[in-house]
Amino acid sequence: MTTYLLAGGGTAGHVNPLLAVADALVAREPDATVLVLGTREGLEARLVPLRGYELLFVDKVPFPRRPDGAAVRFPVRFGRAVRQVRNHIRERRVDVVVGFGGYASAPAYVAASRARIPVVVHEANAKPGLANVLGARRAAASGVAFEGTPLRGAEVVGMPLRPEIVHLDREAMRAEAAAAFGLDADRPVLLVFGGSLGALRLNRAFADAWRDVVDAGWQILHAVGERNDLADPGDPAYRLVPYIDRMDLAFALADVVVSRSGAATVSEITALGIPAVYVPYAVGNGEQALNAASAVRAGAAVLVPDAEFTGDRIRSVVVPLLGDATALERMRAATTGVGTRTGSENVLALIDRALGR
Repeated sequence: MTTYLLAGGGTAGHVNPLLAVADALVAREPDATVLVLGTREGLEARLVPLRGYELLFVDKVPFPRRPDGAAVRFPVRFGRAVRQVRNHIRERRVDVVVGFGGYASAPAYVAASRARIPVVVHEANAKPGLANVLGARRAAASGVAFEGTPLRGAEVVGMPLRPEIVHLDREAMRAEAAAAFGLDADRPVLLVFGGSLGALRLNRAFADAWRDVVDAGWQILHAVGERNDLADPGDPAYRLVPYIDRMDLAFALADVVVSRSGAATVSEITALGIPAVYVPYAVGNGEQALNAASAVRAGAAVLVPDAEFTGDRIRSVVVPLLGDATALERMRAATTGVGTRTGSENVLALIDRALGR
């Protein structure tokens, strides 16, 4: 019986692919032991136990970014975190460590190396985090979600996706999805969303140009976020909702998507074969634009910089695209070159290789 230790967390971008791989391991090997390593502060502290997996803790030790007191204390604190993981590895007889980035991964990679057990790395973003950059240097196998991700020795395996996306039959679910959102299943739908809090840039642009989209014969399903000041115009073709609990239903209904370009968002949209217009979030180190780059290069998506996304750009870019059936069909076909629903299975293949199977 194999014992797997999956390390990662902090954000949904690390936790969700980790849980998808955990589910795939259990489905394939019901007698395996699947453990998760995380911090008490990260999102994993809530999501992992809810999913039924045992969560082992390690101290959160951020890498120092400047020469200050934290940098002075870092070696001691990091060494303590590595010892914590080594104790977990020894006590639970772990056979392999699989890291997904975040604070828990870095000490896990070092501890696994010292314990002489194999390491597998998965990087979800096109711009890898520091923990995975370091972990990949000695990893037995590394996988990335996006082509062109600069991670040593990595191969493109795609994103491990949640089961409701992997198994989604969009055509079969369309009528149910239309009924759930109060839209017409026989008319095309533009899905607009920007994360759980919405996206102010997208909201303001569509507040200005929604009528142009509707006049072009399309309906809009727009998740505006739970805190917004948009007034609902009351048009049955423009459905405003604060939040979408069932993204599988939203994707089943969507003929085109306008959204931010987080790693999971891009991976799910391309895996489902939906043409997209991405408006990357401009804050951070530019990873959202990089996440969208492979889909844009393949012709599966269009990118509009955040600062340029206005009502006028909807009228000049989005509305003409919605009216071009040939272009949309080309984009749908192009998604097959960049999207995959087998990310979890591909990561399992890396794990098997690392274990010498």
